[in-house]
Amino acid sequence: MPSTRLRRVAVLVLEGAKPLDVGIPAQVFTTRASMPYEVRVCGAAPGIVTGGDGLSYHLAYGLEVLAWADIVFIPGYRFPDRDDPPLPVLDALRQAHDRGARLAAISTGAFALAATGLLDGKRATTHWHYTRAIAAKYPLVQVDENVLFADEGDVLTSAGAASGIDLCLHIVRGDLGVAASNHAARRLVAAPYRSGGQAQYVQRDVPEPLGERFAATREWALRRLGEPLTLEALASRAAVSPRTFSRRFLDETGYTPMQWVMRARIDRARELLEQSELSVEQIAGDVGLGTGSNLRLHFQRTLGTTPSEYRRTFSRGE
Repeated sequence: MPSTRLRRVAVLVLEGAKPLDVGIPAQVFTTRASMPYEVRVCGAAPGIVTGGDGLSYHLAYGLEVLAWADIVFIPGYRFPDRDDPPLPVLDALRQAHDRGARLAAISTGAFALAATGLLDGKRATTHWHYTRAIAAKYPLVQVDENVLFADEGDVLTSAGAASGIDLCLHIVRGDLGVAASNHAARRLVAAPYRSGGQAQYVQRDVPEPLGERFAATREWALRRLGEPLTLEALASRAAVSPRTFSRRFLDETGYTPMQWVMRARIDRARELLEQSELSVEQIAGDVGLGTGSNLRLHFQRTLGTTPSEYRRTFSRGE
């Protein structure tokens, strides 16, 4: 063990805390010869905290640990888009940040971090299911819905629970170097680096419509993704002018018609990669993207990974 002071890690457990989110930093940074850290798990006050998924936590420490820590982790918790954490918790987080501690949120813990105002004007992420909710509740936060984690130096955020591992390994890499991070990854039986961002884990990329004005047109288009689908063809099917169709479609879905078509094609390609043995070239033709290179280009832009990597990760045959 190095003779220098151990790096101090606090894991702040809030009401409804998710057990995997709590356990990841507690395990990654547990004190051992290869990891010069000391971990303390705390809450708003010592005692019992009701967590998510039927678990509770018996915490020995309260908010005084945040004044001790060099890094404070905020695990995800249930119903983050409802009420903010108590003011004493938010004040303690701000004070920890003011004296130089790094604050790192896992999954929906980003809501608590955003409630402090420390994410205003900064890039952040959270679980894909909540990216729209956090953007609506905290409009000054620059939400990046595609990445596994976002590092703004003194504030860091990660996507869903498993992305907490990616974030923790990233912190270890910065603190101790690549060799230590790779060693920790092997101990966890985890990938030192994961390909792509969290966009590939969203069940479907085509947005849920806010209205049903063009529902029949969307259904018609989804059955014909392998055919040429132009703005004019879609507008004709909806019996409105292209200009009117574009404006109303954008209002209804948040995407232009052709952006929506592209995302629908990518979704269909994802299904074929998961469920069939068709080649990338064949899938590209079936979904209306023409060539494998065109599919690879748009797949990378939309999901941050390649069709081949996606198939290796999600194929039912694996």
